[in-house]
Amino acid sequence: MTAVTTRCCAPIAREPLSESDAAELAVMLKAVADPVRLRLLSMIGSHAGGEACVCDLTGAFDLTAPTISHHLKTLRTAGLIDGERRGTWVYYRIVPEAVNKLGALFTPLAGPVDLELASA
Repeated sequence: MTAVTTRCCAPIAREPLSESDAAELAVMLKAVADPVRLRLLSMIGSHAGGEACVCDLTGAFDLTAPTISHHLKTLRTAGLIDGERRGTWVYYRIVPEAVNKLGALFTPLAGPVDLELASA
């Protein structure tokens, strides 16, 4: 027998999700399944200082301000971003725990797992 080091499955393939986990993750996945919202999430997360003013986001899209606000509200309702009003502007930042939870869903285990395989 030969020991082979390999990465195991992503959490979604290791065991069935609970009903509550599936419901929570579905809301987040639905929120990022829109190209505008996915771009907004990326723009907020990659912005200098880890937060972006709504005024920094609206110019990147050929959409009205109310439409951008709707998309930001969807991301916020899904728990992926949080916002804080400062004067007349709202500043948004990613909620790391929520985004990490989404990423971890499809990421294999970090450490290798030894599997014993019969040699031919």
